[in-house]
Amino acid sequence: MICKELEKAINAQINAEFWSAYLYLSMSMHFANKGFAGIANWYAVQFKEEQAHATIFMNYLNSRDGKVLLAPIAAVDTEWETPAAAFAATLAHEQKVTALINDLNALAVEHKDYATQNALQWFISEQVEEEENARTYIDTLEKIGDNGYGLYMFDKELAARTYVTPAPLAGKE
Repeated sequence: MICKELEKAINAQINAEFWSAYLYLSMSMHFANKGFAGIANWYAVQFKEEQAHATIFMNYLNSRDGKVLLAPIAAVDTEWETPAAAFAATLAHEQKVTALINDLNALAVEHKDYATQNALQWFISEQVEEEENARTYIDTLEKIGDNGYGLYMFDKELAARTYVTPAPLAGKE
């Protein structure tokens, strides 16, 4: 059984994951509208990943006899001046999510909840990857600058990304 304080914190994280999904869906739609099908695809895959993250937390909370309480999702931005601006916003957002996950882990440590600490290890590793991806794309876009052909190739590269079910959900979706 999970303590009420952790249950409440995980419910807040579920909301944060759905907010992240909504943000990335907004980014996907923005770039689809601007003719960047590849960037739109990348963000559409991010949207699915964030939904999966929320599902992992919901499944975990249910497995520990916690109660999932879904809350309203706050509004998200709908416009980004450039792909570089969107990826900078992505990095800043992922850094906030990393802080949330770290805070959850600290709370699990405080409550000596080893099962939750163990479950959070996957998310801790995932956040390292999320931040690294955003940084890589920011660096790439800085190198591309105003080169239209470079941006075209970048967009084509991101079109190849596909969604992969995260390990904690494999066979559970």
